[in-house]
Amino acid sequence: MRNRAPFRFLKSIAKGKIRLALVLFLALGVARATETASSGLDRGFQRLYDLDFPGAQEEFATWEEENPENPMGPVSQAAGILFSEFNRLGVLEAQFYQSDSAFAARKKYEADAEQRARFEQQLSRAETFGKSRLTRDPRDRDALLGMTLANGLRADYAALIEKRSLSSLHYTKESSAWADQLLKADPSCYDARLAGGISRYIVGSMSAPARWLLRMGGVSGDKARGIAELQTTAVNGRLLAPFARILLAIAYVREKDVPRARDVLLSLQKDFPNNHLFPRELARLEKSDVR
Repeated sequence: MRNRAPFRFLKSIAKGKIRLALVLFLALGVARATETASSGLDRGFQRLYDLDFPGAQEEFATWEEENPENPMGPVSQAAGILFSEFNRLGVLEAQFYQSDSAFAARKKYEADAEQRARFEQQLSRAETFGKSRLTRDPRDRDALLGMTLANGLRADYAALIEKRSLSSLHYTKESSAWADQLLKADPSCYDARLAGGISRYIVGSMSAPARWLLRMGGVSGDKARGIAELQTTAVNGRLLAPFARILLAIAYVREKDVPRARDVLLSLQKDFPNNHLFPRELARLEKSDVR
C-alpha cells in the first residue's frame, strides 16, 4: 500500500499556515493593471477598497461596455460580487488574522445562491474571453491578468466562504502559474510581485519540515524577500498597491512591528475613509498585547 503520510502532512499544512496565505490573497489576484486598463477599472478597484460595492460595479459594467470581450470586465464584476458577499457575511471583519489558530477556527458561511450563480457566470465569461485572446496572442496581458484573477477569486471563495482549503490551494497554484506567464511577458508588472511576496513570507514563516516539503514542490520561502516584494508593489503597483499595503500591515502585526503596522493602517484609513476595517484594526492594535 502506498505511504499516505506525505499527503496527510501536506493536507495538514493546507489546513494550517497555507490557509493564512489564502486569506491574504483575498480575491484581488496577483497581476497588474494592463495597458488597456482605463480609469474606469482604476476607479472601480478604488471603490472596492472603500467598500463601495454598488459604485464599483457601475464602474466595471461601464468599462465592459466600452471594452467588449475583454476578460477584465467580467472578472472585475466577479470580484465586486465576491467582496459584496464577504461584506454581507462578515468575512471582511476577519481580514487581520494575528494567528493561524484564529484563521483555522473560522466558520463556514452560507452564501447567497443567486450571487453564487452570478459570480460563476462572470468568471466563465472572463475565462472564455481570456482563452480566446490567448489563442491569438499568448502574451496578451489583459488575458493573462483575467485568467490570474479568475483563479484567485475561485481560491478565495473556496477558502473564505466554503472553507475548502485544498480546493482553494489548487486554484491559488493556478493563479500563480498565470501570474508567472504575465511576468515573463512584462517583468515591470509590479503588481505581479505581490503573489511571490506573500507566498515567500508565509512559507518562510513555516516550520523547517513544512518548508522542505513545499520546496520539493517548487515553493520556496524567504520572509525578508517576501516583505521587500510587498513593499515594491505598495510603492509601484497600480490596482493592487493599496492591497499590498493591507498585506504589509498584516505582516507587520505578525512580526510584532507595531509602529510600521500603525503607520500603514493610518495611511489606509486616510485614503479610504469609508472602510471601517482600518480604524477597527487600529483600535485593536492599540489594545493588543503585541507591543
